[in-house]
Amino acid sequence: MSARPIIFHIDVNSAFLSWSAAYRRHVLGEEPDLRTVPSIVGGDQEARHGIVLAKSTPAKKYGIQTGEPIVAARKKCPNLIIIPPDFHLYVENSKALISLLKSYSDHVVQYSIDEAWADFTGYEMLYGDPVEFAWKLKDQIREELGFTVNIGVSSNRLLAKMAGDFKKPDLVHTLFPEEIEEKMWPLPVERLFLVGKAAADRLHSLGIYTIGDLARSDVDALKAHMKKHGEVIWNYAWGREEEDTLEAKEGNKAYGNSMTTPVNVTDVKYARQILLSLCETVGMRLRADHVKISCVSITLRTSNFENRNRQMQLSSATDVTEEIYEAACRLYDELWDGRPLRLIGVSTSRVSHEEYRQYNLFDMEKYDKLEKCDRAIDSIRAKFGEDSVMRASFLKSNVAHTGRGLNKEKRAEAISGTDWEKEE
Repeated sequence: MSARPIIFHIDVNSAFLSWSAAYRRHVLGEEPDLRTVPSIVGGDQEARHGIVLAKSTPAKKYGIQTGEPIVAARKKCPNLIIIPPDFHLYVENSKALISLLKSYSDHVVQYSIDEAWADFTGYEMLYGDPVEFAWKLKDQIREELGFTVNIGVSSNRLLAKMAGDFKKPDLVHTLFPEEIEEKMWPLPVERLFLVGKAAADRLHSLGIYTIGDLARSDVDALKAHMKKHGEVIWNYAWGREEEDTLEAKEGNKAYGNSMTTPVNVTDVKYARQILLSLCETVGMRLRADHVKISCVSITLRTSNFENRNRQMQLSSATDVTEEIYEAACRLYDELWDGRPLRLIGVSTSRVSHEEYRQYNLFDMEKYDKLEKCDRAIDSIRAKFGEDSVMRASFLKSNVAHTGRGLNKEKRAEAISGTDWEKEE
């Protein structure tokens, strides 16, 4: 009889703040420990990156939330300690965590800079009871690496992740299928994975307020109101995951960048320059890793912090900057409703190592030339620096020609950007 699947979800508590606090205390000898006082990690306010990236537990008691403007956080707590992000430090701590996990399991999948899944199916003979081992692993991470994590334990990735989001910090929780009704169904529906504010508002309008309400709803009615997403989250409410939604692979599972703009974006020309800058970097990273993508998506954040997203499938996998940019512009034209924007993001997914592309009669020569051009430019930049070659449209522009660049520290910032909105 096959062993019951055992999946751990490991999530660093207030990752950016914890990593900065541990370094400042144990390496620099600073006092107090930032984790014990109202403190936050915040972006550059002058460059309009002035949002809360991570917060301490005492700061949370003042009602400070991840993703809100630093100005608003200061009003809630005038004595708030604010430190800048240190992305090099975060990358190094993330690597240390993954390395430790891989010393125990051959199946570790990193989901973001501060969280991962580890498969411990059949490891009972080595480590004993899975839950007891999870507590030991959590304590080892705290003692050896200097920061705390939550570990969720279940039989699939979805439920393990949901369990890890229960009470924090420094705890282990289980959420096996037989525990769903007791532990998960009473939770507000917005606590369910992939249920954001817009989806939660739609569910509330349908009289659905808890995960249990969602599970007991008619799936056909949900699909009528929310299309495919309604069916996906209904399955999540029952603890059933979809493989492609939670899919993550070694290395980059997706390639994307976002840019918070110095001023509100109110015209298409400025927006297109930002999109080109972001696509330039994404394309460079794809080619550097020898992969191609077949899905492009964009994110727009309005000046009042409302996010909107849209994606499209490409006819063939690509690593051509121009092709990614054309898709991003098309999505932007479909999505933008004229409201001022403070952030624009481009992301790509469905990563493959295909060496061929499916040409049609009209783009064969065009994209063949663009592929060769991109690789020639990459070669020049690799030899003489990232700023040695740029598109003419950026010569008199105040937009950086490679948004966020290829610097690993900035890549960490881009990777973690989706986590700024979650409660830690």
